[in-house]
Amino acid sequence: MSSTAPLHLAAEIGGPPRYDPGHYTGLARLAEHGALDFVTLGDSFARPGPDALAVLSRVAPATGRIGLVPTVTTTHTEPFHVSSAVATLDWVSRGRAGWQADVSTTGAEARLFGRRPAAPADELWREAGDSAEAGARLWDSWEDDAEIRDVATGRFIDRDKLHYIDFEGDSFTVRGPAIVPRPPQGRPVIVVDGTSGPARETAARHADVVLVRATTPEQAAGARTDLRRRAAAYGRDPGALRVLVALTVDLGDAETAPEPGLESGPPLAAGGSYYRGGPVDLAELITRWHRGGAADGFHLTPITPGRDLERIVNGTVALLQHRSLFRTFYPGGTLREHLGLARPANRYAFEGGRA
Repeated sequence: MSSTAPLHLAAEIGGPPRYDPGHYTGLARLAEHGALDFVTLGDSFARPGPDALAVLSRVAPATGRIGLVPTVTTTHTEPFHVSSAVATLDWVSRGRAGWQADVSTTGAEARLFGRRPAAPADELWREAGDSAEAGARLWDSWEDDAEIRDVATGRFIDRDKLHYIDFEGDSFTVRGPAIVPRPPQGRPVIVVDGTSGPARETAARHADVVLVRATTPEQAAGARTDLRRRAAAYGRDPGALRVLVALTVDLGDAETAPEPGLESGPPLAAGGSYYRGGPVDLAELITRWHRGGAADGFHLTPITPGRDLERIVNGTVALLQHRSLFRTFYPGGTLREHLGLARPANRYAFEGGRA
């Protein structure tokens, strides 16, 4: 079945830890030059490196259109703090923030904090779902026009338009309201890698964008069908879920033909699908999979960001644009607009009345 839906492309800009902000800004600008939907910056308590959310807050004023999606774990962090930080990123980027939710499963990570032992993945992903739900409610806890800023009367906030969320999860409770006004997007975009079983249920229930690792278009299409079915079971619009195939790419030798099937690539630490070849062949693969209805797009992780991202943008993306398969400019200003997602209505405010 051929797909005529828009193609969505994103890229990871992480790699070995760097402490030069210009490095990340340069990569984000390069991706923006190619009109990619967003860049991600991975993060984990299991490795050294700068905080991804703080780095992208630094990158935000140096970019103008591209979405910025840091990884923030939900395991050893407070949902209230995470929601405030992501909302702040949405404000400083003027509506371009996302949040890739992840969990911390190892005992070594737990010992860094000393507050709780390591827990099974299914338990941690249930908690991640609670964190995503609490975050969404906190983003809604200020109505869009809650700020008055009336100097003459000294009124800053209409308290009737702030709401307690009174959320109760299995491992935490949050009363609210937030301390940051409702973000420009209403709710920043939530991204989840839904390849594994425990993460998939959380992704179907809470994510706007789901990353899946697949070695064939049939496998990718099956994952998207499954995710949409689960989303519909939660009362969500399955058509509003964006499912991107996650590929780790090595474009080191433009003359090397791609592996005969992604499954034949070398094993990766993250267990991801692997592509090796040239930018033209990568464009062919993306075209074939997308036109076949396998996915809504691709999230590409360059083996060597400085080298491979340039070849993705100036080679692969340029060819897709030349073939009118990918946009040449951003039609909107927010990450939700890039993804074709509506700005969510505030759950606490109704037409003509309050919740």
